[in-house]
Amino acid sequence: MWKMIETQDLSKQFDEFWAVEGINLSVGAGEVLALLGPNGAGKTTTVRMLTSVLRPTRGSARIAGYDVVHQADQVRASVGILTEQHGLYNRMPGWDYLDFFGQIYGLDEARRQERVHQLLESFGLLGDQKRRIGEYSKGMRQKLALARALMHNPPVLLLDEPTSAMDPESARLVRDSIRELRSASRAIIICTHNLAEAEELADQIAIIRKGRIIARGASEALKRTLLGPVEYEVRFGAVVDGQDPGLPSSVSVTSRGVDWLRFQAQNPNELNPLILRGLLERGFPVVSLQEVPRSLEAVYMQAINAPEGAEVLDA
Repeated sequence: MWKMIETQDLSKQFDEFWAVEGINLSVGAGEVLALLGPNGAGKTTTVRMLTSVLRPTRGSARIAGYDVVHQADQVRASVGILTEQHGLYNRMPGWDYLDFFGQIYGLDEARRQERVHQLLESFGLLGDQKRRIGEYSKGMRQKLALARALMHNPPVLLLDEPTSAMDPESARLVRDSIRELRSASRAIIICTHNLAEAEELADQIAIIRKGRIIARGASEALKRTLLGPVEYEVRFGAVVDGQDPGLPSSVSVTSRGVDWLRFQAQNPNELNPLILRGLLERGFPVVSLQEVPRSLEAVYMQAINAPEGAEVLDA
């Protein structure tokens, strides 16, 4: 897989303060990486280095094969970026705004017209193409800013809070669009505080704290590593509190109530059918046996609250 975004020891120092230190990332074509972290963790500084806006103090980064320091023009032509501050021109109509950026990206008139129409239609803004941007709602402005990032069909997208301030319907439209944008020739980084959104869209998660990556990996792998084995819950159709369920010795009961219990098993594919059969044979009125959902939020909080100085967790 061709690596569209690669960083090695990427670092940025302001006076005596290291805003970003030792960032190593690798995002292949067709992948989405969610970069998570509290405000001030270094996400925006990282994105600015990836777009050649800031020069790294140390380390290196390549975007679509181009070096962010020595090939800055090619990097900027290869990146579509959505920032928290959109920089929209409020007096311009939506159509003219996108057409203007199409000219900046060097698209000929026929291609610009086709692309503007396509993007406005995709984001439900075609009916508002002649309205001034200053009259747009927050959600409409967010969608227009994302359309601008896509105007030149870049191979790399860097999206900062892509669904911020959107109503649920508009946010779903944008998430669906991001999902459709992933392709064999494009890589995407999303910076977001919406952890459910990150879990839905991202192949890989990277958690940054005080300028350093403290955990990275696929969501499910991070859950296993940080939260331990998967937990299962059995619910009963009657009060069974105080009765011995007779679970195998290798099964660990983690919590229980009057009509339920939770347990962990190292090899659930083998043990869960035996557990269910045993409970039924002993007359327990089992209503359900299912995995207990575990959120990315729990992983995030576990990583963020880990002691400082711990090694990077690669799951």
